[in-house]
Amino acid sequence: MDRDPLTLSVVVPMFNEEAMVHLFAARVRPLLDVSGEAYELLVVDDGSTDNTAALLLGMRRLWPQLRVVRLRRNSGHQTALTAGLHLAYGDYVVSIDADLQDPPEKILDMLALARAQNLDIVYGVRDNRSVDTIFKRRTAEIYYGLMRRVVARGLPHNAGDFRLLSRAAVDVLKQLPEQQPVYRLLVPWIGFPSGEVTYTRAERAAGRTKYPLSAMIRLAVQSLVSFSAAPLRVATWIGLGGFLLCLLLLGYSLFGFFMGNTVVGWTSLFAGVMFIGSIQLVCLGLLGEYVARIYSSLQGRPAYLISYDSAVHISSPEPVATLRS
Repeated sequence: MDRDPLTLSVVVPMFNEEAMVHLFAARVRPLLDVSGEAYELLVVDDGSTDNTAALLLGMRRLWPQLRVVRLRRNSGHQTALTAGLHLAYGDYVVSIDADLQDPPEKILDMLALARAQNLDIVYGVRDNRSVDTIFKRRTAEIYYGLMRRVVARGLPHNAGDFRLLSRAAVDVLKQLPEQQPVYRLLVPWIGFPSGEVTYTRAERAAGRTKYPLSAMIRLAVQSLVSFSAAPLRVATWIGLGGFLLCLLLLGYSLFGFFMGNTVVGWTSLFAGVMFIGSIQLVCLGLLGEYVARIYSSLQGRPAYLISYDSAVHISSPEPVATLRS
């Protein structure tokens, strides 16, 4: 299908964001319309169950640059972002969330910096997170510190999914065989020339967060297991430490036996069994996380199913399956 060349694609995953649709559009459209760039705003509706999709499709009638892609089911934020990156047409692709905590005005600053310094990646870095709770700020510091230690030393501090990627960077990411991508780690991993644009993080404009504590924990576990074998090595060291402790206890018990100081009791036996059992369960759980990802990779199921893409007018009862290459 022939199409006009696009300079910029702005990818926005949305899930149950009916309260944000008009607010986001009112903030973004004037900015992009006066930029002088040929653009598309690619909104990926991640299986919303509210009026998000209906509002977007209605808005598109008066906004030809708005492109709506609907997934058949909720697949998660990172998968919706994957769909957007894979389907974007622009020479530069910016990803941003719909909650307006990341300022859309920085999009053009990112584009200008990428052009001026010939960069393939420009990160949006939060230099002020005062609107977040203390708990969220502390857990974010722990997450980024841990990721830099065991996964990616070049990981920018406080850089989320607000970033600009060149077409070359997007094409490389599309070729990676990741079944559960975490772009906060994948993008620094490819090692392309990068820069930063700083900003102050704002409060969510409306609606509820789609990243509660449970989602943040899943992201942390997925980040560790997908990018590092460190948890397996930790399990190995824990097992070795438990083995050495058992040897010491064995020596102590033999010493007591020969000295005639043995006391029949259940406390030490109970504590020892619980200690060794807990170590075994932790190690089995860590191993299971890796086996589960191997199993998921071997299944080869599509990452997402597209039910509608306004750019190509896909709308049929048969699912359009897209496999990551």
